[in-house]
Amino acid sequence: MKSPRTRWFGLFFISLSVAMIIVDATIVNVAIPTIVDDLGITSTQVQWVQESYTLVFAALLLVFGSLADRHGRKRLLILGIVVFGAASVFAALAPNGELLILARVIQGVGGAMVLPTTLSIINTGFVGRERGIAFAIWGATIGGTVALGPLLGGWLTEFYSWRWAFGINIPLGLIIMVGLMMTISDSADQRSPNRVDIGGALISVIASGSLVFGLIEGRTYGWWQTKPDNPFSVGGWEWPLGISLVPIAFLISALAVTLFVVRARRRGRLGKPSLLSLSLFRIPSFRNGNVAALIVSLGEFGILLAIPLWLQNVAGYGALETGFVLLALAGGSFAASGISSGLLKTMSPLAIVRVGLLLEVGGILALAVGLTAESTWAFLVPCLFVYGLGVGLATAQLTGVILHDVPKELSGQGSGTQSTARQIGSALGIAILGTVLFTASSAAFAASLDRDFSNIPADTRSQLVTTLDRSAGAAIPGITGQDPAVGAAAAEAFSSGTKWSAYIGAGFLAIGFAATFNLRPQRSPEETVASARRGGSEKT
Repeated sequence: MKSPRTRWFGLFFISLSVAMIIVDATIVNVAIPTIVDDLGITSTQVQWVQESYTLVFAALLLVFGSLADRHGRKRLLILGIVVFGAASVFAALAPNGELLILARVIQGVGGAMVLPTTLSIINTGFVGRERGIAFAIWGATIGGTVALGPLLGGWLTEFYSWRWAFGINIPLGLIIMVGLMMTISDSADQRSPNRVDIGGALISVIASGSLVFGLIEGRTYGWWQTKPDNPFSVGGWEWPLGISLVPIAFLISALAVTLFVVRARRRGRLGKPSLLSLSLFRIPSFRNGNVAALIVSLGEFGILLAIPLWLQNVAGYGALETGFVLLALAGGSFAASGISSGLLKTMSPLAIVRVGLLLEVGGILALAVGLTAESTWAFLVPCLFVYGLGVGLATAQLTGVILHDVPKELSGQGSGTQSTARQIGSALGIAILGTVLFTASSAAFAASLDRDFSNIPADTRSQLVTTLDRSAGAAIPGITGQDPAVGAAAAEAFSSGTKWSAYIGAGFLAIGFAATFNLRPQRSPEETVASARRGGSEKT
């Protein structure tokens, strides 16, 4: 940061850049039906429009975190904004599904440049209590914008065009670039060699990309065997083997991780640079914190798959109305940033993480216990607000705890690693909780049809269950129109699946809470002095 006065203005533009890339991960979800009608894309292309961004984003985080340390954090951040903005223009003007998917891939590249670099700038530009406040603002921005995406996307799609869901990034990106150039200074690790570990970068991309692909696509293409009715395909080519591509992707990821570690150790012994310094994992707070972050992200963001689907398919809300309900989560997360600064005066960042996780568990459990097909926004809003408050408290301070003992010259590597752990956790959460949601919904609907609608032919009952599952609940209004009683059973079954998804999510968050007791970050010199002063004043 250029000066104590301007660094807080710089933090505003850093947070705005994070908001832009996080919103884009969710803003497109509510615009998909309109995109399908406008561009005539297939169901497979729909999946890739949604998932290509996340896949590329997660695969490149570690690479760009390391490059930021070597070649300048501000430089890479601004480059990421440029790439992201250019890809947004491409997406807004895309005339077909293929070019829209390509634009989303390029957006993922830009987003991966931005996220770990913002963390690294904060970690090197703030110290002591101010660092905790800065991370609180950064974390609240992520938690809040996850919920703002559907609201913004719904508004733009309903009143303007789905193309503005991407076009809005253009003026926003220009504002961010000007603000960053005026308020922050560049920094890099002068001791790092300028040479880039190209081999390590490629292996890292293969490892994280194949893992995230498997986690996201397991339910689509089969966790073990290829689904005959939905094989993996590219153009006119189809996956020919009986075994699914997903377990092969997991195997490739495991082999790539092993190769990455062996190669990094060998290069370290020879004194050559590597993409990730394995010495970071000798830091207990960093090592254990990444494990905790992965588990917490698994519970945090997996549940966000279920709630919007329930709101639109069971409660019958539109895209914009769904966004307004999810705004409660954003409100709680933003409120947490103000609360954090006060709590840091009396509590450690680790204690705040634990309070946040307990609030998250409480909010999700309340939702799981009380949710029925007749529930309204009045029930959901308080649960989501408490949950959002917990996300805002836990996310930011956990990031600070993970990076607390990381040397400043390795901030980019550390930031990229913890961001990758979070993204993998999010993908795993979507895979697990999504599977729970749809499996439990289908089982409950099948049981209800067998018990209460035995007069319906067995083939028809089976087809109804398949329709509910494949449509992710979107078929409920149509089923209700044909037979209100069967539609009510479908709605109750989907509500049951949502409840189970919430219970499992709360369970993962509880495990994440337990994992925080392995975290013992060391005190910085500034904190030691401040503690001594507080102790002295208390004695007097």
